[in-house]
Amino acid sequence: MITDSCQRWTLGREHRRPAGEVIRPSEYEVAELGPLEAEAFVRAHHYSGSCSPTAHPFGLWRRGELAGAAVFGPLPSMNAHRAVFPTLTTKQATTLGRLVLLESVPGNGESYFVARCFELLRTAGFVAVESCADPEPRLAVDGRRIHRGHVGTVYQALNGRFVGKTNPASLRLLPDGSVLSNRTQGKLVRGERGQSTAVAQLERAGADPLQGDEDEFEWLRRWRPRVTRSLRHRGNLRYLWCLDKRRRSEVLAAPALSYVKIGN
Repeated sequence: MITDSCQRWTLGREHRRPAGEVIRPSEYEVAELGPLEAEAFVRAHHYSGSCSPTAHPFGLWRRGELAGAAVFGPLPSMNAHRAVFPTLTTKQATTLGRLVLLESVPGNGESYFVARCFELLRTAGFVAVESCADPEPRLAVDGRRIHRGHVGTVYQALNGRFVGKTNPASLRLLPDGSVLSNRTQGKLVRGERGQSTAVAQLERAGADPLQGDEDEFEWLRRWRPRVTRSLRHRGNLRYLWCLDKRRRSEVLAAPALSYVKIGN
């Protein structure tokens, strides 16, 4: 057994389930999930309060009730995609951006759920999947721990190939410990769909409301240093999977590194 407990999230609060528990497949169903429903579920329950791009969301239902969501989508940029999957298109490779299971789901529910998602992605023509584990703990400004950090135990249980860390980065943390992402800030500055998320995050953190005649960039530049704090992140742990055995040597060209263990 890799660990003695499994992480769960309900309404943004962390819970733990014994790792030895076994899910009963007859009680659960895995199927595609509507993007809006997936986004609402993730925002309600994940510690970050945010959802990654919902290009390919899947739900885990228990007797008709939604108990989990796995959100797959594009990597942050085409440069990032080419660095990880240089020979594959965005219709052939995807990243698992959010995985959220409620505390009611038994211990091995994550590996069961993700394995079923991989099967559905394979049927849809996908060849490869990437996902990253965030090992850096997150604290709210009042000292509450909202994320203990994890090394990707479920990815290791699914035989993901660990290929190293993503690049270090400087993050901006809001008072509740969530991240004001560069992507979200960019949407605000460029006036893109989703800019209201950045505005709402900063206003909840204490920024004055953005006025209709204000320049978004100047408003962001004024309030970001006042309501956020800097965190130097040392990089996430990256895992890869090949969904087509015929292309294994192509997709998994990077050498496999030893898994990082809890406490390392």
